[in-house]
Amino acid sequence: MSEILFDARAYCKIMLHAAKYPHLAVNGLLLAETGKPGVIVDAVPLFHQCLQVSPMAEVALVQVEAKASRKGRQIVGYYVGCENFYENRLERAPGLRIADKIAENCPDACVALIDNRAISINMRYPALLTWQHRDNRWTKAKCLVDNDRVTFDAVSCLLQRGAAKELHDYDNYLDNTQNDWDNVHLNGDLKQILAMY
Repeated sequence: MSEILFDARAYCKIMLHAAKYPHLAVNGLLLAETGKPGVIVDAVPLFHQCLQVSPMAEVALVQVEAKASRKGRQIVGYYVGCENFYENRLERAPGLRIADKIAENCPDACVALIDNRAISINMRYPALLTWQHRDNRWTKAKCLVDNDRVTFDAVSCLLQRGAAKELHDYDNYLDNTQNDWDNVHLNGDLKQILAMY
């Protein structure tokens, strides 16, 4: 079984996106350093309204890809959180065509499905179920979180502080272009919180 390792920054942003819209499905992109697809270093929250392939999804993919390549990164995966609290099956996840599109360009692409039941302020194991694209199909992969205890404590701190409200996804950017979908403003906070633990 292959393994997908999530950096603290990527993991925290995914959890904050799910926490900001607990009543809606959410999705986003997973980024890795170019040539290292097995280590997810950042996440870009995309949508909380229409998760299917749309003209806006295509625009978002182009913008994220351009910005990522300038930083020496590439899009290597897709994350999604289902609207139904108990839904944890990949085949029921919305917007999987986006993941298939990513897999066309990245042979080791991955999908992370948010396990809604595992998100809490006392998290002790990854709240992500992962798959990797192998032999033209999605196969189960093991989800690892870098420095997991520290990362889980950071997520807890962020959730208690209400940091989910500060996260902007691409839908927020479309509403107001002052909302930075790259969430640079959160990166500094994450760094400070991680240093505390």
